[in-house]
Amino acid sequence: MELPSYLRKACIAHAGALTSLYEYIPRMRKTSADPSSNHANDSSGKTKYTTLVSLSGHLFDQFLINDALDVIEAAGGSFRLVKCDVGQSSSAMSYSELEVAADDTAILDKIVDSLTSIANSSKGGVFNKEKELSLKIGKISERKVEVRSGIKNMPAVLILGAGRVCRPAAEFLASGGSISCSDSFKTYQDINVGIEGIQVIVASLYQKDAEETIEGIQNATAIQLDAMDYGRLSEYVSQVEVVISLLPPSFHAVIAKACIEHKKHMVTASYVDDSMSRLDEKAKSAGVTILCEMGLDPGIDHMMAMKMIDHAHVGKGKIKSFTSYCGGLPSPASANNPLAYKFSWNPAGAIRSGRNSATYKSMGEIVYVDGNELYDSATRFRIPELPAFALECLPNRNSLLYGDLYGITNEASTIFRATLRYEGFSEVMASLAKIGFFDDEPHPMLKGGQRTTFSTFLNELLNTKCSSLVNANNPAGSTGDEKEMVRRLILSGHCKETTTAVKTVKTIKFLGLHENEEIPVACWSALDVVCFCMEHRLAYSNKEQDMVLLHHEVEVEFPDGRPTENHQATLLEFGKVQNDKTASAMALTVGIPAAIGALLLLQNNVQSRGVIRPLEPEVYVPALDILEASGIKLMEKIETL
Repeated sequence: MELPSYLRKACIAHAGALTSLYEYIPRMRKTSADPSSNHANDSSGKTKYTTLVSLSGHLFDQFLINDALDVIEAAGGSFRLVKCDVGQSSSAMSYSELEVAADDTAILDKIVDSLTSIANSSKGGVFNKEKELSLKIGKISERKVEVRSGIKNMPAVLILGAGRVCRPAAEFLASGGSISCSDSFKTYQDINVGIEGIQVIVASLYQKDAEETIEGIQNATAIQLDAMDYGRLSEYVSQVEVVISLLPPSFHAVIAKACIEHKKHMVTASYVDDSMSRLDEKAKSAGVTILCEMGLDPGIDHMMAMKMIDHAHVGKGKIKSFTSYCGGLPSPASANNPLAYKFSWNPAGAIRSGRNSATYKSMGEIVYVDGNELYDSATRFRIPELPAFALECLPNRNSLLYGDLYGITNEASTIFRATLRYEGFSEVMASLAKIGFFDDEPHPMLKGGQRTTFSTFLNELLNTKCSSLVNANNPAGSTGDEKEMVRRLILSGHCKETTTAVKTVKTIKFLGLHENEEIPVACWSALDVVCFCMEHRLAYSNKEQDMVLLHHEVEVEFPDGRPTENHQATLLEFGKVQNDKTASAMALTVGIPAAIGALLLLQNNVQSRGVIRPLEPEVYVPALDILEASGIKLMEKIETL
């Protein structure tokens, strides 16, 4: 106490104990490290009411956090640390999210009022700027799944993951399978018999995200849940009928284990991997269905394919050729950049997928495409019924696997799956790859905290493979002149045609890869650099639409001499903007099929058990009917060749 105030405030421990100013450390640490010891688990089974409190300001260096925690605990509430970002300098603000809980709403209201009072008084002139506290309060919700007790006879579905795909799925299920389509409601009545409503519980690592996802949706509840906390995951799984996992594939096996343990069905939109395949027998023994690959691709593509193939087989036909094309693209109006492409997620994943090798069968011959040559293998593609779309296709990984899945390996001489892009995309991406922009190894110019500009880095990449182009008249190899950049790309062999070089330069300039701005510290490789630029320059605006295009062609021949037929099915879906909320085409065509899978399982329309895909009529027939009723329609056509 004899120390000056600034040193006294800096004294964390004295005589073997934390000083009073730093008592928040064990209080917050305990709730973060040991969820079982806090308000999240109530052994009495009593319902808890919670709200998410977001605090920002000089929480720790001015000890405002102590005031907030004292208010919560003095009122009889409890809290759990959800997120904490501590400012790293005296001028930086800190941010903390607390899930605050109480036994009834009156206590919670009192806590909120007290916190609001502190925040308001800090801005009234009594405190200096450093002691200002900003506050944001979330919606009050019931903490445990016992929320169902007030809504009897309503089956419940738990959706894990509150990303873009979640809202369409939650809306579909919360309406009992009724979908809003062009301001009208359509219902697939045959499936919904006996379902008066479905309770949807949306779980996210951050409750705020879950709350934002379900905003305005009836029969929906938001909860905070870490899917890797098996105890709490198991608690929620035990109290619902079906679980939909929209989390990354690495989470699915743990979630499936909980579903098998409690004999609950599960749906995912992800590919079946080895970790899921190994659970097949356990799921069968438990009488559980784990319906995987129930999205767009995989998902709708499977169902369209099997409907066409089974129809051909029923008619005594033989599959001569199966080709499938699918792409998530900007709508034509939104394809307003040199690549005619935009990203709604981290570009690194899309770039890496464009470097995967591919295998397919064409006219009886097995064709292998090396990943480094994938962009160069792109070919022009047109759909006669959609002549306005100038497209190209790239082989998509191993098409031969689908011959086995669809049971056509021995009859089809052509099995080909491809990714769709607007024409011209691949030639530019191939040029960027040759320049070196897709290299993911740490680059010497970006190591050890060294910083350089985008322009200097571009020069380095061009000069690494083309040092002879730097001449006396252009000693720095400047990239400022567009004609000079085109010349260098052609002479270096990165581009064979002038038109390709011009498109590549336009793309480089559009992305800002030529600018004199400093490259961010987070970029360590050339891939990091180009992804940073793509993420900022190729993002969708709030009003822009994306587009999903899926097209199958099945050539069917008949042993009895009937003419060969070409069966076609096409899905074209655009993103929707309603009430200033954007539902992307990708979110709709992934989220709604997953929700349809849950609906079929709720009604026990799927009898198969174990780890399955939507390849059987018991799944794809009703699912495609419901999909069409929801407004996602397929254009189907049969031509005689």
